[in-house]
Amino acid sequence: MIIEMRTYTLQPGSLAEVEKRFAEAIPIREKHSKLAAFWHTEIGPLNQIIHVWTYDSFEHRSAVRAAATKDSGWPPPTREFTITQQSEIFLPAPFSPALEPRQIGPLFEMRQYTLIPGAIPGLIERWTDKIEGRTKFSPLVGGWYSEFGALNKWVHIWAYKDANERFSARAAATASGQWPARNPPGVVVKQENALLMPSAFSPIR
Repeated sequence: MIIEMRTYTLQPGSLAEVEKRFAEAIPIREKHSKLAAFWHTEIGPLNQIIHVWTYDSFEHRSAVRAAATKDSGWPPPTREFTITQQSEIFLPAPFSPALEPRQIGPLFEMRQYTLIPGAIPGLIERWTDKIEGRTKFSPLVGGWYSEFGALNKWVHIWAYKDANERFSARAAATASGQWPARNPPGVVVKQENALLMPSAFSPIR
């Protein structure tokens, strides 16, 4: 399986209209493959939507996208509001949960780490030893590493009921001694995070 994460930066004030147009068009698109998640940024880089799609393979992705664009109504008419578009392809770590519809939010934290080249396998090994303990405190939505787009990238997404639960869950996980899965010095060269909220039609919400 491959995971495509598409991030669009929108003009300020256009988010509600863009999500409305996507909501109207998603049923057309889902004739070909199912949406995994659709979020917008609440804290971090503002005015962004993030939609996540899964495919069996790169060939499957190409076939689905070609078929979808032949249907009237897809993609939705949002070009007038879109400033930038970014597409990244990820592979899931062995412990990453299936991207199936779940109500586990509605607050999601997406953390993106850039590592030195060649460091992803070691990170996954360290996380494998620790992840069971960490998920006792809040659900993991995904742990993915980049295949195309920005390379040497590790993305992990966590679900919380609200900001208070985020703070308490992270504090409890640290206090337990089971987390974090620390990396050797110099392995992680950049860290970013954002808090996301789901759209009304997001399967993971």
